[in-house]
Amino acid sequence: MKHHQPAKPNSDEQDRMSALEKSILVLEAIVDHPQPVSLPELTLRLGLPRQTIHRVLQQLTSNALISRIVDADRYTVGPRLSQLAFATLRSRNQTAPMRAILSQLVAETGETCNIGVLDGFDFVYIERIECEWSLRVHLSEGSRVRAHSTSGGKVMLAYMDPDLRRQLLQAHMLDGFTSTTITSVPKLEAQLKQVRAQGYAINDREQNVGIVGIAVPILNEEGKILAALALHGPDQRLTIKAAVAFVPQLQAAAAKLAENWTY
Repeated sequence: MKHHQPAKPNSDEQDRMSALEKSILVLEAIVDHPQPVSLPELTLRLGLPRQTIHRVLQQLTSNALISRIVDADRYTVGPRLSQLAFATLRSRNQTAPMRAILSQLVAETGETCNIGVLDGFDFVYIERIECEWSLRVHLSEGSRVRAHSTSGGKVMLAYMDPDLRRQLLQAHMLDGFTSTTITSVPKLEAQLKQVRAQGYAINDREQNVGIVGIAVPILNEEGKILAALALHGPDQRLTIKAAVAFVPQLQAAAAKLAENWTY
């Protein structure tokens, strides 16, 4: 996965830049970096004076837009920035034909479908359309589930930067929610490799007893993952084989979603 490298402003450009523009540059560099980043790394990457970046970091930290990891003296995305990002995604989905695409997919498959992204080690639903069956899982936008036990979460993990995924797995316990939840990091890594190879992930009753799910990535033109598109239902009517049969429809819908997302 390639990361965008912002152009270093020359001295004349630096003099003309506002405090807001400098803050945006620092934020972009932190968000784009797959790991927590240090002041020296930001100085080298952005070409701005060290004292300027240090002042910006203090302001961003005080406003909870970024967080400082004290022991490592590094900076990462803060809770307020995450909240703004999710609010932006939800707002954008309301004005785009995301729900129309999801609704069509639900009509074709007869099962609940959702779009979600990662926030730390949680898979968060940003858009969701329920099926008409009375037997279904009742969740709403903003609901959170653990990434390792859901199909959408596993898709996001499989397509993320390997170093960042390794850090996430080291920092979080793989809690067991059912008898089929994967609680071994090597076993999860092996499955994530398979997810990349086949292009979809399965949830075999790993988050909730009796609930089966399947998910595919929503990718931009560069192959970078934007979100995951998932479908799930009770195993009384949705078997793993039946779920896998929906993959072509999910992938077609994911391609439409990516077009609207990019637009």
